[in-house]
Amino acid sequence: MGDPREPPEGAPDGGSGNEDEYRSVVFDESFVRAARIQELSARERLAGSFGRATRPRVRFGPLGSVPRQALALLLLVLLAFGAAVYFGVSSPNRISARPEGSQLTVSLVALSPASVVRPVADPANPFAALPVGYSDGAIGLGTPTGAATEHFSRVEVTKALDTVQRYLVASSLAPATLVQGATAEVRAFVTPGEQAQFDTSVTQPVDDRHHALTGWLVRFDPAQVALAADTVKVTGAMRIDEADGGTLQITTDHTFVYALKPAGAAAGAPVTLETVRRQLTFQFDRVDLASAQLRLVDSVVQAGPEPCTTSMAGFLQPVLATPQGTQVPPPAPIDPGNHAQPAWQVCGVLAP
Repeated sequence: MGDPREPPEGAPDGGSGNEDEYRSVVFDESFVRAARIQELSARERLAGSFGRATRPRVRFGPLGSVPRQALALLLLVLLAFGAAVYFGVSSPNRISARPEGSQLTVSLVALSPASVVRPVADPANPFAALPVGYSDGAIGLGTPTGAATEHFSRVEVTKALDTVQRYLVASSLAPATLVQGATAEVRAFVTPGEQAQFDTSVTQPVDDRHHALTGWLVRFDPAQVALAADTVKVTGAMRIDEADGGTLQITTDHTFVYALKPAGAAAGAPVTLETVRRQLTFQFDRVDLASAQLRLVDSVVQAGPEPCTTSMAGFLQPVLATPQGTQVPPPAPIDPGNHAQPAWQVCGVLAP
């Protein structure tokens, strides 16, 4: 037998047939590794058993081998987060967190008559003695023309003023509210965050600075009082301001004069003038403006002639004049050292 290292056809001419003779010329190791190719059969190619071609990953510094698409997605997420933080902090028109729960603070001040309460001279013209400056109903509210503020447009301010005016009409001028016990129309203006407080004020009114119904609206006990005239005389003004960049604030200060008589009294019965000053602070964010609702955050009410000994939380309690005049005891002195009496429950003297 021949040498197994020799080719089957024998050694080529001029050669010795030794493998070492060709190793340095043709079959070096690097050549053999590069030429190691596996040919697949037709069945294997149809079955898809061969590996899928892949693109080599590109290395990016210390991140190691990361797909380029993943880096692009990460960059987009970071940019979006940064933009959200920037606009959330710096945008002047952002909507601030909406306050919830009890927001309204009420201060009620009864004005006791300085002398005998007498009826008006002419029941047919009960407002004849009023000074100049009072107007009929909504005209006396003095609603200003809307003007843009730093963070609110003219349209937004105008809408807020319109909402406030309609609220004042519903809560201070509407007969259904004044002497018929209606509250639904006023409640419709109140934001959801204050409606629970409003409802408690209706069902359980108390002078605790938060749940006096007369802080929300003007009303008289229909069992005791009736309107002697549908007209209400009004004077006052409104001021536009901003509580912050996302909160528009409107402050109103009006005096309302009502002509009253005893409930069920016949025509020609004595008529008494009740004077009520309402200083109210309203706030709006852009959600409130869109829903035409408001947040009443502060209410100061002065009313007279009122007795100092009767609560005004549920109804105003006017002293009604008789033909001979009605005498009311003067206000009792206030002792600052008496902590049993709430400090906010005060009584003043009504000017003649």
